[in-house]
Amino acid sequence: MNVKANAITIIAVAAMLILGTAVAQEDGVNWDSLSDGQRAVLSQLEESWDTLPAERQQRLSRGADRWDGMSRQQRKDARKRFRAWRDLADDRRALIRERAQIFRSLPPNEQERIRKNFRQYREMNADRRRQLRDRYKRMTPEQRQRLRDRLAKRPRPARRD
Repeated sequence: MNVKANAITIIAVAAMLILGTAVAQEDGVNWDSLSDGQRAVLSQLEESWDTLPAERQQRLSRGADRWDGMSRQQRKDARKRFRAWRDLADDRRALIRERAQIFRSLPPNEQERIRKNFRQYREMNADRRRQLRDRYKRMTPEQRQRLRDRLAKRPRPARRD
């Protein structure tokens, strides 16, 4: 076999693998394959289930599985968060989605740094949090950028395990 034939064979095999993966990812979730708990949560969608895109079926089945495993208090809290989300203006939800996408694209160590900073912020007393918010709001965009740059450049303390 010559080099050209080898290349064509490799490309053909790769294409079949890629297409096979794409088809597998497009597979929906059969209604009958859902657990009783998932079907109960998704019962309003039973009639239209087969018309939903496969990706949506997969997301809904995972969500229903999580919901089914929640305690009563966790469900109450989730409903409260959903109502708050639903009540946000469309542009605010779009901004949150955009920022979440940016966060997910960050390296894991950067995500963890942000989570740690947020935890520290939440642990501050309410007066201190208000002071920091007010000070930040009073800053000009240039001052905010300088602050972000300065914070990004500061040395990180060594991790203690």
